[in-house]
Amino acid sequence: MLNSRFPSINEQIDEIKRGVVDLIAEGELVKKLERATKENKPIIAKLGADPSSPDLHIGHGVPLAKLRTFQDLGHEAHLIVGDFTAMIGDPSGKQKTRPMLSVEQTKKNAETYVAQVTKILSTDRLVIHYNNDWLGKMSFAEVIKLAGTYTVSQMLERDDFHTRFNEEQPISLHEFLYPLAQGMDSVAIKSDIELGGTDQKFNLLVGRELQRHYALEPQCILTMPLLEGTDGVRKMSKSYGNSVNFSDSADEMFGKIMSIPDELMYRYFLLVTSVSDLSEIKQQLEDKTVNPRNLKVRLAQEIIKRFYDDQAAIAALEHFEQLFVRKEIPDHIEELILPIGEQRILVDLIAEANMASSKTEARRLIEGGGVSLDGERIRDVKHTLVATADGVILKVGKRRFLKIKT
Repeated sequence: MLNSRFPSINEQIDEIKRGVVDLIAEGELVKKLERATKENKPIIAKLGADPSSPDLHIGHGVPLAKLRTFQDLGHEAHLIVGDFTAMIGDPSGKQKTRPMLSVEQTKKNAETYVAQVTKILSTDRLVIHYNNDWLGKMSFAEVIKLAGTYTVSQMLERDDFHTRFNEEQPISLHEFLYPLAQGMDSVAIKSDIELGGTDQKFNLLVGRELQRHYALEPQCILTMPLLEGTDGVRKMSKSYGNSVNFSDSADEMFGKIMSIPDELMYRYFLLVTSVSDLSEIKQQLEDKTVNPRNLKVRLAQEIIKRFYDDQAAIAALEHFEQLFVRKEIPDHIEELILPIGEQRILVDLIAEANMASSKTEARRLIEGGGVSLDGERIRDVKHTLVATADGVILKVGKRRFLKIKT
């Protein structure tokens, strides 16, 4: 008699396939799930995350949410923090060689990863690995032997390498080692299935082949779509300035989600939330009599609930309506006290107050009409603010305020 610890195989497959682009191979996964049920032993679902930067965004949250699905179905989630592979740099989707990171940089970036991923993943049935534990111990002879498992022509079948080769763009030898190093993660933990974005498909398949090479049962492959950023054009990336970050406040998240193009809403509902009424949402989005803003408000609140809680979602809506519907200034904003009569170049002040990431960004915001003093737009990048007894409200972008007083 089969053990009832796990849902039925059909239920599991339906949940696993939601929002998926590739599942290689479904028949193999069914057999793994059947064996897991029979032996009362969870399968090992693997996801790797290189700490190439200190912050995760909700684009990273798409495969993380799928990994959470495996936990909810009773299986084990194995997160590989790529403290070794991050030093190489994943070439996936890149048009040029990525700069190599130092050990110190990867360790520093990795410090907050566990805290960030557990905003989505449950701490139950979660195993965290650091791939320096095995990759850092490989001898040069072992690396040479590993490199012998793949040919240059096989590596050049990969789209990004193929494009760079044809365009005579340099490809460093260490970039060829990246998919092999990631594949060794699958060998090390004997993963049953590996998850990743569609840009990771080549790397995941290498892991599958390396497992065969080491006489292990090959892992299944599951790829998820890449999430577009708030601009609705490019994939989400902090470097593009279109990301919704795990570290954003609830108010920041709400404002960013409300700025996405309407046509992206369904993808965000599908990939970033766990709502059960997707078909109804799709119908409402197609219904011209339904105000899309109402659905976008719900989307923003669903995402905030995932990263915060219900109360934070309610408060973020109130804050948004106060700012943009009623055009009010928030009750509580930061203050900067200056001596009366002191003069400050506005660009410098914005950067120093961390209202922009740099002076260059501050200039861009001013030129784009995104900066105002007491409601008056400032477009002169050389504008000088003079501190007066009356004080002034500095607004940068849509959500950042600073009260300057003497």
